[in-house]
Amino acid sequence: MEEILQQFRTDGTPARCVPYGSGHINRTWLAETDRGHRYILQQVNTATFPDADGLMRNILLVTEHLRRKDPAPGHVLTLVQTRDGQYYIKRPGNELWRMYEFIAGGVCLDRAETPEDFRRSGEAFGRFQQQMADFPAAQLAEVIPGFHDTPARYRAFRKALAEDRAGRAAGAEAEIRFYLEREAAAGQAVSLQRAGKLPLRVTHNDTKLNNVMLDAETRQPLCILDLDTVMPGLAANDFGDAIRFGASTAAEDESDLSRVHLDLGLYGAFAEGFLGACGAALTEAELESLPDGARLMTLECGVRFLTDYLAGDTYFHTDRPGQNLDRARTQMALAREMEAEEGRIRRMTRQIRKKAGV
Repeated sequence: MEEILQQFRTDGTPARCVPYGSGHINRTWLAETDRGHRYILQQVNTATFPDADGLMRNILLVTEHLRRKDPAPGHVLTLVQTRDGQYYIKRPGNELWRMYEFIAGGVCLDRAETPEDFRRSGEAFGRFQQQMADFPAAQLAEVIPGFHDTPARYRAFRKALAEDRAGRAAGAEAEIRFYLEREAAAGQAVSLQRAGKLPLRVTHNDTKLNNVMLDAETRQPLCILDLDTVMPGLAANDFGDAIRFGASTAAEDESDLSRVHLDLGLYGAFAEGFLGACGAALTEAELESLPDGARLMTLECGVRFLTDYLAGDTYFHTDRPGQNLDRARTQMALAREMEAEEGRIRRMTRQIRKKAGV
């Protein structure tokens, strides 16, 4: 570890380095020098992100663009250069290390403590969309090919179902039937994009509340975190995934489905923040696609959980038997409520658009 730290241009000599955060993909440490300057050191999981150079190029391009729009300290992640002028270290075996400036005075929430927290999250991700609206998305590498290609996710699901390697299909007939009945509709956004009706945008692709740093005192949004999945995508994906995760009343793996509901108050709060920040930068077709995005991302995520369950839990980390099946069921419950409340959701979204002037 000391050898890695010494290769970065830190303010002072590294004096302390301890594990930091609760992320499951990359390994993260908080490093502090003898001058009290703090940094975030990360070893990137190149099994998940094998295109290390493409990944880091994406982050450099995006952070440079964001900083031109908002140069305030702490509003954009800042990579620390290495002593040879690079922005990351590559070692044999595709091992990748990077360092960020530590952003002080912020807090990251796993769940919104108030609707205002979720509104601020929407504002932050909307501001990201607005600031990146004039950046050509095609310049970015697709670090996880087909990440939101819902038809491809369904093809993987059908393959796992046909193979049934873990012998679990017979015990999940209701869940399998639910997702198969919605297969055609689930590919709606991808079809619109391929037909040229929805533009590719620079999207974050992991719009959970804990990827927004809020000011610890004012709860104003400071900075968007975890830019590893930034790549070309659809605005509806970012909006929809935030709603899928953040507007649910229960944990993603809740086994008691009576606790799983779509909180329309939280939906409205996020939509107000998001559309207030970026609504003017989106096309009419994109604005109309946002409510669909919530439902489609819920179906896509659910079918991924069910695919992994049928394959024997090989992708998503599990702590107990049946956890992926529970995850697939929570997404089913949310999708059902989104379908039942579609008219109300659309009316609410249009009212929020009107209030935002879009």
